[in-house]
Amino acid sequence: MENKQDKMKYRLADSIKECMKTIPVDKITVKNIVEGCGTTRQTFYRHFLDKYDLINWYFDKLVLASFAQMGQGTTVYEGLVKKFHFIRQERVFFAEAFRSDDRNSLKEHDFDLILQFYLDKMMEKTGYLPDEEIRFLLEMYCRGSVYMTVKWVLTGMKSTPEEIAKSLVDAMPEKLGREFRVLGLIGV
Repeated sequence: MENKQDKMKYRLADSIKECMKTIPVDKITVKNIVEGCGTTRQTFYRHFLDKYDLINWYFDKLVLASFAQMGQGTTVYEGLVKKFHFIRQERVFFAEAFRSDDRNSLKEHDFDLILQFYLDKMMEKTGYLPDEEIRFLLEMYCRGSVYMTVKWVLTGMKSTPEEIAKSLVDAMPEKLGREFRVLGLIGV
């Protein structure tokens, strides 16, 4: 059930999505966003630090459900398929959001989110964080996954969500893949 704050956040998200249809993300202003939904700058800043904070919040709402299901026996592949279906449904939003290279961009947020998700899963299943080598492989894998997700979105999503998810799982470094199999995060 949505509360009053969430309703306003979704109104602001709908407004920035409308702006994205005609204005590049880096050129959208808070004024554009608030005028689009008939509210004030103060209201915007009561909910978000900046437009990137709004974009990242909306991304979280769309995608976190797919990651949460991995904790309930869903594999990395199945979680990624769900994520890519969400992204495909909101293709205009993601195409514009992924174009930005701002320090608070969606690309950086996506990387931080998936890296922390995997680290939390590993900690939950083993009781400790991975060693330096596995952490390095995990960070490299997450960076590559984000890069390939952005490329998939910006080149028109020609592969299906299932195909891109399979490619990302297949591209996992062997040693990291063994670790994920032991933890039950990918199939045997």
